[in-house]
Amino acid sequence: MRATTADRAQPAAAAYLICAAAWLIPGVGHFWLGRRQKGVIFLIALTLMFGFGLWLNGALFPFQLSEPLVALGALADLGVGLPYIVARATGAGVGNVVAITYEYGNTFVIVAGLLNMLVVLDAFDIAKGRK
Repeated sequence: MRATTADRAQPAAAAYLICAAAWLIPGVGHFWLGRRQKGVIFLIALTLMFGFGLWLNGALFPFQLSEPLVALGALADLGVGLPYIVARATGAGVGNVVAITYEYGNTFVIVAGLLNMLVVLDAFDIAKGRK
């Protein structure tokens, strides 16, 4: 059986590069490490979750340090990487507070970012040979 990249521990610099790529595009870290099925599932699931949250009139929170909970929400939104950057650049995610689905949309957007952060940590553990 041929050894995959995931079976070998990566040097520290490569592990951090894998983390950066995994944050930017959900699932790419696992794909890079040879766990292609997981990578594709993470890419599709997290991107769809983020997009579904925007479709449900969820908002992308602004970075307001005067409002700590809003700033934490913005940090969670940013966790999904490139989909967040694209949504912010295109003006998507303004939200509609009076929509009945607004809070559900916010939840989907925030959870997609937080889950991607966990996926990045998982890719880091795999790259370091811990998994």
